[in-house]
Amino acid sequence: MKKKLVFKKTMTIDEVLTLDPNTETILLGFGLHCLGCPCSRAETLEEASMVHGIDIELLMEKLNNR
Repeated sequence: MKKKLVFKKTMTIDEVLTLDPNTETILLGFGLHCLGCPCSRAETLEEASMVHGIDIELLMEKLNNR
């Protein structure tokens, strides 16, 4: 049985996309449209959420229940 990935607020956007490229759709849906920018990929999910006014708990729920 394949182990389910669990994402954490402290993970960088790059880590998330590397672990599961399909999460791009979720991140884009939350307004994180700068995924190609090297600077943004170094941000943690929590940092990016604060900058973009995103509810981090809702984002984490969507990522971890995909």
